[in-house]
Amino acid sequence: MKRNYKILLLALMLAFASCSFTTKTFDDPDKDKLLMQLITYVLGEGHFSPKDINDEFSEHVFKSYLDQIDPFKRYFYASDIKEFEAYRDKIDDQLKNHDLAFFNLTHQRLLQRIEESKAIYQDVLSNPFDFSVEEEINTEYKTLEYVKSKKEMRERWRTQLKFSTIANYDDLISQQENTFANKKKVQGMTIVEGEEELIFMPDTVAKVKDKKPLAELEKEARKSTLNSINELYDYIEERQREDWFAVYLNAIVAEFDPHTFYYAPEDKERFDVAMSGKFEGIGARLQKKMDVITITEIISGGPAWKQNKLEVGDQILKVKQDDDQPSVNVVGMRLDDAVKLIKGPKGTDVILTTKRVDGTIEDLTITRDVVELEEVYAKSSTVKKDGKKFGVINLPGFYVNMDDYNKRNAATDVKLEIERLKKENIEGLVLDLRNNGGGSLQTVIDMAGLFIKDGPIVQVKTTGGQKEVLKDKDKSIAWDGPLVILVNENSASASEILAAAMQDYKRALVIGSQQTFGKGTVQTVLDLNRMVKNNTSGDMGALKYTIQKYYRINGGSTQLEGVKSDIVVPDRYSYIALGEKNQENPLAYDKIDATDYTVWDTAVDYKQAIANSTARIAQNEQLKLIDENARWVKRIRDKEEYSLNYDNYKAALKLNEEEAKHFEKLTDYKTNLTFTSLPYEMKLMAADSVLKEKRDRWHKALSQDVYVEEALNVLNDLRTSYTIKKVANNVKE
Repeated sequence: MKRNYKILLLALMLAFASCSFTTKTFDDPDKDKLLMQLITYVLGEGHFSPKDINDEFSEHVFKSYLDQIDPFKRYFYASDIKEFEAYRDKIDDQLKNHDLAFFNLTHQRLLQRIEESKAIYQDVLSNPFDFSVEEEINTEYKTLEYVKSKKEMRERWRTQLKFSTIANYDDLISQQENTFANKKKVQGMTIVEGEEELIFMPDTVAKVKDKKPLAELEKEARKSTLNSINELYDYIEERQREDWFAVYLNAIVAEFDPHTFYYAPEDKERFDVAMSGKFEGIGARLQKKMDVITITEIISGGPAWKQNKLEVGDQILKVKQDDDQPSVNVVGMRLDDAVKLIKGPKGTDVILTTKRVDGTIEDLTITRDVVELEEVYAKSSTVKKDGKKFGVINLPGFYVNMDDYNKRNAATDVKLEIERLKKENIEGLVLDLRNNGGGSLQTVIDMAGLFIKDGPIVQVKTTGGQKEVLKDKDKSIAWDGPLVILVNENSASASEILAAAMQDYKRALVIGSQQTFGKGTVQTVLDLNRMVKNNTSGDMGALKYTIQKYYRINGGSTQLEGVKSDIVVPDRYSYIALGEKNQENPLAYDKIDATDYTVWDTAVDYKQAIANSTARIAQNEQLKLIDENARWVKRIRDKEEYSLNYDNYKAALKLNEEEAKHFEKLTDYKTNLTFTSLPYEMKLMAADSVLKEKRDRWHKALSQDVYVEEALNVLNDLRTSYTIKKVANNVKE
């Protein structure tokens, strides 16, 4: 009988909690002090790698916190920072004593400076901007010095507001030029009814409406900027003290690692809704770093997915509802507040002003809907290449029913898809884990066991140093034929465990980015209310913190290093700083002893397959263009200096647009491959047009996917040195 790892881990957690967390009493009547006491205690006792809360820790929190509450450095003066400096190495002492002096001082000063800034930005925007002046702005705000005087503060606001306004100004000019050009084509023409069709005839009387003068457009651009910043300040003023205190607490807990996070009560409620698997909105996940809100995932089947325009890496600059209200600038806004604007009732529209991955600005209108997570489930297809039939399984996540593991989960679904594919007589299998952020540990163990006889899958080290080897003990195998695993920089956690295990067993070839994400840790969420007896302070929220670290069966960690692909294929994110190693305060890479395991089949000629693939990739024009595009995207995203002279600003935009045209043919790429749904799905699609649309789109994407094409080439090479054993007919139950 298979070991139930979920029960084991839960037992370990309960044992840990009972012997540590319940031995101390927490009852401070001050809620803020109580939170500091709870969080520092839990992290000190329960975090996988607790930090020494010392002067160095204090200095890091000091800088991080100030960067978060004043990212543009347009609130605090150098004199404020000098005053705050008294606490630079004292925050550690205050945490231990549950002292709020530093937070109270900075919070009160911030509110004061925000109030003062209203008069500054209103004054700046009451005067015209001269876009003929030769000046620039540097958007790498971290490198800015704090201003020393009110004059310098006004100048900082002026340049930042001018930068916002020049973008609005260009939008208005472009809109007017487009409108003028379109009217010029049709005005001066009059419609005369013919017997069978409308005939356009010249009309010398009609005149094109005069253009607005540039001064009027500049005024409108400033008004747009003013409306946006007024909306931002409305949201700032709605923030309560507890909201700002949560920012401070997260500056503290983030020092432990990037996945440790304090959820204020409202945040915890949203977290619980997210875990339920049902959303009402556009179907995209967002992340905020410093002042920018970025798309981190497009949820399959949701409105954004159906529209097929938003993509991972796009930034949201403004949000507008489908009524006559003005757009709201979300740059610098809290992520939660931006999400509130983006979410909304089914059937309503939201207009997002986005900065695309390639640097272009575009307005996208998306109709909100209920977002079901059906598309997180495994799906499969067959495809013929060179007269041979292969299977493709796409797995977006390692999902599981947390109430009952025996209900639907990723491992049983993949097993079922394999059985269906085998009935179609496939000769090789591609398992696509690109953009798979992970999920259940138990599903990884079970899924890995579908491809090997038995043996260790992953090593887990828990808080306190205990190590355990998690094994597949079922000797049956679902698929013993050629296997290729597709990954990219966004393949994380459980995806990395599976890819690493298959690589260590020499059971599969891993194809994709230079390395995967590099998240080798696991977190738990603790309801802090459980730790307070007779709580009279209200909801305390929850704390997510790291409790375990994963290691490969060869002893290496996936932390930071990720899984290195056997065959590296260029992609558009190749030169962008993604992954765990680019996060703040990640846990270190380390090694432990390897465990005993036996490689799969040394007769398989992986070396030749890798050599063949490397040669093909070097000659592939599409991949060469993708690599060129990746370098261009890196250059665009790294740009920090922008001209505030309109002629120069416009010239730079036009240059970007011209350069972007060179890469338009990337979307024209097509293979000669045709992908087909399995018979059971054909029947479902006959009665479900939405499912048919999803599968048609997926198959079209696969037919244009150079990475899947190369994966199939590799399977074809492996097939010649691979014998599919009959044992694969024994399916794991």
